[in-house]
Amino acid sequence: MSSQSQSVKGTLYLVPAPLDFGCDIQASLESVLPQGTLLTASKLTHWICENAKSTRAYLKRIDALLPLAAPLQEQQITELPREVHKKGDHGAKGSAQWDAKPLLAAALSGSDIGLISEAGMPAVADPGSSVVRSAHDLGIKVVPLVGPVSLLLAIAASGLNGQNFAFVGYLPQDNAERAKRLKDLETLAVKHSQSQLFIETPYRNAAIWQALLQGLQPNTRLAIASGLTLETANIQSRAVNQWRNLACPVDNRTPTVFLIGT
Repeated sequence: MSSQSQSVKGTLYLVPAPLDFGCDIQASLESVLPQGTLLTASKLTHWICENAKSTRAYLKRIDALLPLAAPLQEQQITELPREVHKKGDHGAKGSAQWDAKPLLAAALSGSDIGLISEAGMPAVADPGSSVVRSAHDLGIKVVPLVGPVSLLLAIAASGLNGQNFAFVGYLPQDNAERAKRLKDLETLAVKHSQSQLFIETPYRNAAIWQALLQGLQPNTRLAIASGLTLETANIQSRAVNQWRNLACPVDNRTPTVFLIGT
């Protein structure tokens, strides 16, 4: 093999996953992911992922449509370390950013790698930005594939300001801290017309909903986007004072994006 061919690096593909992780039903892959995305994913044999078990389940679904380049048991799947899940890709306050370069050794040797999370686009509301950052530092080409992104689907369907919005992750679990955080986000939403998006672990959906009704002003616009891309998707948007007369629109099983704005 020539030195020129030895120097050719692989590509890091950002592979979106369907949004039905943890849901009672699943969407057909053909309805939520383009053929080109599925075809590229089927050709990959090296993966960096949030969860190996869910990655194998996703690859099995792809294999039912397009043959994989290697059997499941031969796929090289590496999970991001627990510290990335706990502290985030960019580290806790005062700590150094996590260096993902060792995970990209296969790309430096010429193999393409897929980066994947449990649902949606990796590195967006999910771990993975450290891998993307390291790929750029190593001169590895980064290619995002087309697929569902829950935050963009939610803001588009909410009727809130889609030209000025912010994703703020998870709200604090402590009641007092959460109430203060909500007040701060509501102030941003009203003062700057900046829609605020956040998520919660599904089993806390009902609890966060009650906190929203109790902590927000009556005229603040509150929207939910639950079970996106599924036939049972639930997307609603109205003022808080209108919500207070209705039943809770979320359950404790289905992934949901919450939005507040004007």
